[in-house]
Amino acid sequence: MRIATFNLQNLRLRERQGQLVLDGAVDHDFDNRPRSIEQDISDRQLTAKVIAEVQADVVALQEVIDEKTLEFFCDHFLVPAGAPDYPIRICLPGNDGRGLDVAVLATIKPLKVKSHAHLTGADFGLDELPDDLRDRPLFRRDCLQVDFENFTLFVCHFKAPYPDTEKAYLVREAEARAVRKIVEARFPEPETARWIILGDFNEPEMSNVDQPSALAQLRQGFAVGLLDRMKPGTDWTFEVPDTHARSRPDRILLSQKLAMEYSEAIPQIVRTGMSHSFADTSEAGYAVQSNSQASDHALVYVVLPDL
Repeated sequence: MRIATFNLQNLRLRERQGQLVLDGAVDHDFDNRPRSIEQDISDRQLTAKVIAEVQADVVALQEVIDEKTLEFFCDHFLVPAGAPDYPIRICLPGNDGRGLDVAVLATIKPLKVKSHAHLTGADFGLDELPDDLRDRPLFRRDCLQVDFENFTLFVCHFKAPYPDTEKAYLVREAEARAVRKIVEARFPEPETARWIILGDFNEPEMSNVDQPSALAQLRQGFAVGLLDRMKPGTDWTFEVPDTHARSRPDRILLSQKLAMEYSEAIPQIVRTGMSHSFADTSEAGYAVQSNSQASDHALVYVVLPDL
């Protein structure tokens, strides 16, 4: 089984000049620089080729606007790029104000799909939270649960660390606690079950030793972060454009049982097309425009044989 996670950076379908076009790997709503349709198409061709290169059985996605966008991307970009013709395409509405949701592509049929986007902090028993987290939907997007025959995925996209970094930390920490409660509700003995938590957790640059990780509730003997198995300095998946600080917001966390079963599994990070400054698409053999970008995040995947 090959499992991947990829933040697609604002994958949105719009009508432009009388045709349906996917936004490129840029935020059209906040970036006023003019971009041609050809540039956007080239971006998404590269996004598709990065996914096709990995040939994952299951792909967790972030920043997909809706199911129509996902279908369009699959049919017009992924399949032509040589990716699997994923028969399972899941994108349920979440809580992002711009509609950027989590999604799943799979070659295998799930047994069950469940959204937790509607649940409040109070629903999780987190009554000590501020009112806006206790009494309103807690997840900034969702924790999408997808049960397969041999394992369960929990796909996340946590709160970004801005504009208020302290408030954002509080939200992410609450989201992490809620995800743990979801896993524990699904598996009364989570240490003996096969489950994976993955996605974009928006943990910022990791040099701040004065503040514990907002993801502590998902670690500390609960789940095993696969990127921890990589050599320090090679495990980054995102670079802040202005400061060039590198971090690893994108994670794959295995249950204790899976971590023991796959004790030698090391994730792979695909940075092709991640930034104009250091992504060399020529090495990958991709015939795309030189200024194309697949995403501002790297794709991360792991191979778990016979899962």
